[in-house]
Amino acid sequence: MITRRLYRHLDARLGTTATGRTALAKVFPDHWTFMLGEIALYCFLALVLTGTYLTLFFEPSTAERVYDGAYQPLAGSQVSSAFASTVGLSFDVRAGLLMRQAHHWAALLFVGAILLHLLRIFFTGAFRKPREINWVIGVTMLALAMLNGFTGYSMPDDLLSGTGLRIIYSVVLSIPVVGSWIALLCFGGEFPTGETTPRLYISHVFLVPALFAALIALHLAIIIRQKHTQFPGPGRSDRNVVGSRLWPAYLTRSLSLATAVFSVVFLLGGLVQINPVWIYGPFNPAQATSPAQPDWYVAWGDGALRLFPAVNFHVFGHLVPAPFLPGAGVGAVTFLLLYTWPWLERWRTGDRDFHHLLQRPRERPGRVAVGAGALTFFAILLVAAADDIIARLLAIPVTGILRTLQILVLTLPFVAAGIAFLLARALRAGSASSLADLTLDDVRAGLARDRGTTADTGRPSANQRIHLWRNPDGTWRWCWRGPGETLTSNEAYLTRPEAVEAAHVAYARVPIIQVDPPAGLVLPGPARRPGWAARLAAAGFWVAMLLSGRRRSAARDNRSS
Repeated sequence: MITRRLYRHLDARLGTTATGRTALAKVFPDHWTFMLGEIALYCFLALVLTGTYLTLFFEPSTAERVYDGAYQPLAGSQVSSAFASTVGLSFDVRAGLLMRQAHHWAALLFVGAILLHLLRIFFTGAFRKPREINWVIGVTMLALAMLNGFTGYSMPDDLLSGTGLRIIYSVVLSIPVVGSWIALLCFGGEFPTGETTPRLYISHVFLVPALFAALIALHLAIIIRQKHTQFPGPGRSDRNVVGSRLWPAYLTRSLSLATAVFSVVFLLGGLVQINPVWIYGPFNPAQATSPAQPDWYVAWGDGALRLFPAVNFHVFGHLVPAPFLPGAGVGAVTFLLLYTWPWLERWRTGDRDFHHLLQRPRERPGRVAVGAGALTFFAILLVAAADDIIARLLAIPVTGILRTLQILVLTLPFVAAGIAFLLARALRAGSASSLADLTLDDVRAGLARDRGTTADTGRPSANQRIHLWRNPDGTWRWCWRGPGETLTSNEAYLTRPEAVEAAHVAYARVPIIQVDPPAGLVLPGPARRPGWAARLAAAGFWVAMLLSGRRRSAARDNRSS
């Protein structure tokens, strides 16, 4: 009774019932790729929960003390408070090791989910107008996730994290003009210094998580205001969303996914060892671990430092040290391109329309080529970060591996981009529904010059597409869809290739998408060619008619004679 009365008071003042009904009736698309963002969200929640537990026991200080915990190999050693508290979390605090490792695994999955989510948005064109703001927010969250992951595993003050901090300090110091000031602000002085760990702690625990919470709230608010994008299909347009309502279908699915994410995070935390700082030992400026590899999301920077030649040069009288280009320049250019990509593509294509329907990657071969080349480039840098491990496993000199990777990083991205461009054009020009269905004719069509395209860009309009479907009776039909207009073919076809050929004759090089049959559309039957049995029966009928006519004619002649 008290709860009901309290709810009525709140509803009378805030209108919660109407707002709640509207929220519960919101429709979400059913495609599985839309769950990648939710995986990132639930990983963030796992990070907050496990991180809160860890802050209760971690000491962000480099003040030395004698270790007297349960790990006997370190007993009586002089270590920093940060390192001692981390080892204590692993051996002395109940569920401490589980929380440490689950937190680390959640961070790795968090960055991976954000990256996959951004790739889905990139290749499907979901960043186009009016969603440029959400794209910028997503890129910013990727940068913050990488930053917070690095500061997190750098706080324990072990030998591996200290080696990584020394590298980052050198990279920051190499930035012309402002590098020394940024290093002083971030590290508190010349590395190593006692100010570094407390500053990393403040950034990792307070500043970046607060920014994340604000960006996630803004991101979700924009999605609610602008509604979800969706893939083209029957009944889907720029004015609606086809899928499942928030209650009960989508919420049940989302909570099931949350349970799965938390289960995977804690299973990994309990069963798979990661970052065993007690093996690395406390940080010592005179020592370095070998091999030493950072987490995967920053390993590309380490790989770039290993591959790029050590070249110093001057710009306007200012020295640019060797670590700047691979350590800071590659990342800066990458994120600059990511931030500006929606406007770069709009300038290239001239497409300034609002879009709520996604594109299939094949519809933009150029975009696919850029994405494939960039992914190949960073994959090679990622491999280069493990060159010492590869050399030891293969028993070959590390210099030979470096020379091979240096050649690959300059050539393989262009090869991958060219192959991706060709395959995307072949898929767009041909009738294949996937890469496995590509034929040699599709590849030739992809190599051929596009015909029937717009005069200014040489490509079909981004708003044009052909929908192809199979009718319940086994015949095929297609329709052309453009801005505010739909034209359906007058005939149905016996086979899919016949329908594709007819569509290409009518609208050359317009992308073809196979969809489900539109509901309520009256479909005319095709002019079926008679089979051999029908032809033989017809021939027999006409022969019988001819013989019967001759008999009647002979009978009339006999009667008249």
